[in-house]
Amino acid sequence: MAEALTGTGAKTSQHLVSLSWKPSTSAVAHYNVYRSGTSGGAYTRIASVPGTSSTDTAVQAGRWYYYVTTAVSSTGKESSHSNQVHALIP
Repeated sequence: MAEALTGTGAKTSQHLVSLSWKPSTSAVAHYNVYRSGTSGGAYTRIASVPGTSSTDTAVQAGRWYYYVTTAVSSTGKESSHSNQVHALIP
């Protein structure tokens, strides 16, 4: 007897950046993840996540990316930016 196999495919990014951070010591509803193409530059929010990790799959080879996170309370108050980290995509 043979098993019936079905599936779907999706185009995925060849490159990705995995980010993780320590949890806030304050009560947090979620974290916002921001990205910029320049160090210290204007950041754009790319994700809002409940935990302490995120993956950015919208990156291109040969480019630098700069990331910061913020913690957001249940009342919507957002913390200041975390320290900045960077990644060079090969």
